[in-house]
Amino acid sequence: MKRRQLQHLGVPDGPAMEAAFRCCAAAARAGRVGSEIKSEVERVLADPAAHANDPTYAGLASALLGLAQRATRDAPRSEPLPYGTWGAEQIDAEAHAQMRGALSLPVAVGGALMPDAHVGYGLPIGGVLATEGAVVPYAVGVDIACRMMLTVFDLPADRALRDRERLSNILERNTLFGTGRSFKRRAEHRVMDEDWGVTPVTRGLKDKAWGQLGTSGSGNHFVEFGEFETLPGTATGIGLKPGTFLAVLSHSGSRGPGAAVAAHYSALARSLHPDLPRDLSYLAWLDMDREGAEYWAAMELMGRFASANHHVIHRKIADDVAAMGGGVVLQVENHHNYAWRERHTIGGVARDVIVHRKGATPAGPGVLGLIPGSMAAPGYLVRGLGEPRSLHSASHGAGRRLSRTKARESTRWSQLKGHLEAAGVHLLSAGLDESPHAYKDIEAVLDAQADLVERLARFTPRIVKMAPEGERPED
Repeated sequence: MKRRQLQHLGVPDGPAMEAAFRCCAAAARAGRVGSEIKSEVERVLADPAAHANDPTYAGLASALLGLAQRATRDAPRSEPLPYGTWGAEQIDAEAHAQMRGALSLPVAVGGALMPDAHVGYGLPIGGVLATEGAVVPYAVGVDIACRMMLTVFDLPADRALRDRERLSNILERNTLFGTGRSFKRRAEHRVMDEDWGVTPVTRGLKDKAWGQLGTSGSGNHFVEFGEFETLPGTATGIGLKPGTFLAVLSHSGSRGPGAAVAAHYSALARSLHPDLPRDLSYLAWLDMDREGAEYWAAMELMGRFASANHHVIHRKIADDVAAMGGGVVLQVENHHNYAWRERHTIGGVARDVIVHRKGATPAGPGVLGLIPGSMAAPGYLVRGLGEPRSLHSASHGAGRRLSRTKARESTRWSQLKGHLEAAGVHLLSAGLDESPHAYKDIEAVLDAQADLVERLARFTPRIVKMAPEGERPED
């Protein structure tokens, strides 16, 4: 029988259709004619369980039963699980709607919403989702393992102003921004010696990754020099004497390779859960004992690659700063847009879960993290307090309060330049959609999560480089 005939009978596309083709071919080889085969297929469709051991149609029956089981398994909860929220007055209703959707998934066991939260794909940015036995590619995000890295030098902070031209040249020479940009002269890092054949997807990405090693992409990604100031009573906790220092801070992720991994496994997850409601389709998951294990291996490789990008940038910058007499006295990095295997007590029960932090910073007890503001507002080095209700998480930044379109519509370059000049910030390049007014107040965001992290030091931007105007955002 042909596909259109089988579709007319009610055979769904996908594995069941393929099984139907095989079974009908077997029936024809056994001497049955078209009308007989049609009647037999109709009987299997009407009662698949009764034909589970049929010598001709068991394959079709099994595929149909599997679809029925999956539809039952994929059915959302009638009521979403509860979740903690920090900075609720700063979070829009649509982000909450996305969080409730995520917590209606049958694999979900808990979640939290950070004060920088805003709408994303599937899970909101600033959303934390715990699942059992499953990983959700879109709850990790498109820019897998996007991360922050800070290097502090033993030079006084005022060098950022006194040596502005020299430091600007260091940023221009050692960074590369823009969608798809890559270096002609490739950098060296041990990540390129790893097994990039760990999955069929990553096998074909090694060359692109090597070209993009040490680059920063676009969107809200940046590299900036600034003033690093320890806060009273905290310097000993980070191994620094109290004071202010020159520092460099960067934000970027796994670039084109990470995007390719995300696209492939997100599409795979959606194909495996066709019965999910449309508004939850981006939250389709992969079982950890099957396809999820392959995605996990790719995700972890992308995490190491994203880290390598930052280390290459900071190594080159540190070499140039060393020529100015400045050595490295502190280096910290952390990532978001990732999933971790962790143990948490949820609903009074200790359980092993997969914690997705999409635009959220790990904040376990004593864990150091970096939470930036905007190009004209300070960021902070923080230490996690291990709050159980947040699943040991905190915000990953100030969070957008305006979309990119609205940010462009509501300001002009002259206004942005005037604002940056008043803030003492020298801008090398950026898009107007990254204007500081598009972001929430970082101080209010930190105040809202005082039970999640403690502030150890403040980083104030002085020389900022981002992707130029007109670049498609990759964040």
